[in-house]
Amino acid sequence: MAEWLYEEGIGEARAALIEKGRLVEALIEREGDAARAGAVAQGRLVHTIIPKKRGIVRLVSGEDVLIEPIPPKTAEGAAVLIDIQREAIAEEGRAKLAKGRVAQPGAKAHPGAGLLQRIRQTGVPVIPCPAHEEDRLEAHGWGELMEEAMSGEVGTEAAALRIFPTPAMVLIDVDGSLPPAQLGPKGAKLAAQAIRRMGLTGSIGIDLPTMNNKDERTIAAAQIDKYLPLPFERTAVNGFGFIQIIRRRERASLMEILRADPVETAALALLRRAERHGNGGPATLTAAPAVIGRLHKASHWIEQLARRRGGAITLRADDALSILAGHVA
Repeated sequence: MAEWLYEEGIGEARAALIEKGRLVEALIEREGDAARAGAVAQGRLVHTIIPKKRGIVRLVSGEDVLIEPIPPKTAEGAAVLIDIQREAIAEEGRAKLAKGRVAQPGAKAHPGAGLLQRIRQTGVPVIPCPAHEEDRLEAHGWGELMEEAMSGEVGTEAAALRIFPTPAMVLIDVDGSLPPAQLGPKGAKLAAQAIRRMGLTGSIGIDLPTMNNKDERTIAAAQIDKYLPLPFERTAVNGFGFIQIIRRRERASLMEILRADPVETAALALLRRAERHGNGGPATLTAAPAVIGRLHKASHWIEQLARRRGGAITLRADDALSILAGHVA
């Protein structure tokens, strides 16, 4: 039986879909005011990029949204109601604006669904996981998955993936010691599972080993269909072992969320450990100066941790620690 494990953490909410005892999908939602996919928001056209085709709308919140197309007779300065189709996504060097379109006539402004609402809409039971109970997320490999998402490395020597998110597409390289006829299907299975676990979307290219014939390539492609739930589109595996997958893109993947701000990621992971450390009461969080600095800037996180633990929280910087080596005492 499938179930969602849901954790209302400090600074972020977390959810893991468990099927037959395995973590098959992981979701994180960081706190913030950015428009969510599915929202309908009021804004004003502030810039025309391509007349009648593409422009930028500034929402009441101040967030800019790329819209396509621009409705006829809509001039700069006009008020518009925007249907958010894709959330803003952080990318190296620049941020990718949220994307939307002018809402249908009669639509009314409303927020997009949050993480808890989205997983409830799947119809799968949702199990709350408070910090004072057993760490069910970690018991199903949450920490290991976070490490894979940060490093982009998945698998073993026999069959391994290296995952490279780029602004254009996600590239997955498959390598290993198995013969090509075995590595192809095994690599395709690992890739499909990783795509689902990490919420990879948009254009995804998988570079499988060059296999001997069409039958072997067909067997490899069938692993994608078996382990990656619809909806998605894909090509066949070509003679060089390359297959492309297209999945609808509505929000950042797990990799993008964790990598967008590694210091914040480390700070939130430390807060998660602090929530579960010992039996409550006062605690000291020791971490790299950058992590402690981030926690000082988010005093409401520390106040929330103090309330949940029922004791004062002390922050201590240690220059000898890497950003991921923070600990709680």
